Amino acid sequence: MRTAIRTDKSVLSRWWWSVDRLTVALLLILATIGIMLVTAASPSVAERLGLHPFYFVRRQLVFLVPALCLMFGVSLMDRKMVWRTASVTLVVAMLLMVLALIFGAHVKGATRWISFMGVSLQPSEFIKPAFAIVGAWLIARHRQEGNFHGRQIATVIYLLLLGLLLLQPDLGMSFVLSCIFGVQIFLSGLSMLLISALLALAALGLFCAYLFFPHVTSRVDRFLDPATGDTYQVQKSLDAFSHGGLFGTGPGHGQVKLTLPDAHADFVFAVAGEEFGMLFAIFMILLFCFIILRSVARIYKSDDLFTVLASIGLLVQFGMQSLIHMGSSLQLLPAKGMTLPFISYGGSSLLSMGLGMGMLLALTRKRTEGRGAS
Repeated sequence: MRTAIRTDKSVLSRWWWSVDRLTVALLLILATIGIMLVTAASPSVAERLGLHPFYFVRRQLVFLVPALCLMFGVSLMDRKMVWRTASVTLVVAMLLMVLALIFGAHVKGATRWISFMGVSLQPSEFIKPAFAIVGAWLIARHRQEGNFHGRQIATVIYLLLLGLLLLQPDLGMSFVLSCIFGVQIFLSGLSMLLISALLALAALGLFCAYLFFPHVTSRVDRFLDPATGDTYQVQKSLDAFSHGGLFGTGPGHGQVKLTLPDAHADFVFAVAGEEFGMLFAIFMILLFCFIILRSVARIYKSDDLFTVLASIGLLVQFGMQSLIHMGSSLQLLPAKGMTLPFISYGGSSLLSMGLGMGMLLALTRKRTEGRGAS
């Protein structure tokens, strides 16, 4: 019976036997944890804003369903289709970022969102997975064809995206994008002299951000010396972990979360620590780590440079977002609003992550057909 099922050549059957089913299951677990934590964290935030207690929960579900459908649909694609989808997504997202700068609403000193038919969208969320694929394709083709200047084209695209992000401004997104491109360039093979020069430029860029962006200066100063400014959210986050202890207060019994303004979004990890305890928080960290390591193990078996670079770029995005969110919540990094993949509230973040993880699942599927993305 099992042999008969394996010989089924339908699209779904081929997907089932080639996709990494364990990673799919772990991503679904993350999404389930996300609904659970948003349900626990958001009612108090909604009530402070004069909204229905489950306003954010409903919206999370509205975006989660299409995000998971998008992840599944993209995971069915072959590598060439993944690259084409990423290329179109990158062009559209860049155009929307320009429109957001011109017509978008100013929220907390930034212009990152554009509204359409009553729905707010953050286009910059989609450039991360799209650039990871497009940049990987350009760099891989540069290595395969000596007369194709793919690395230079990827650099120009990166600089354009970086400029758009800094105009918003969004240093956190700029940092994640830079990490994606930096790791891909490093893995593609560069001399140590050039790598050292790029690291020096990166350090200079961070220093300039500290000098010329007041909100960055404030956050770094408060991280180094909490007495220099307001650290209310970070302190409340630490109080939440302290109140939760090893096993947590229990679902719905958290008290610190009631006074944490962004408990459902930028500090949802603190809610996990308070209501479910340190052991559950460690479980979440291990879950993210296992997804990354599992995917790396699948990539290790591939001899296609495009697949390796694209997959690593997507994993860098996934890992860096998780690290920044958790590190900010624990005051291990300067405070930075960054969503926790599949868990924090946010429609654009969910859809973007569904797209990115769908691409990762597509690229890491077992294949017997010809390789390459050209």
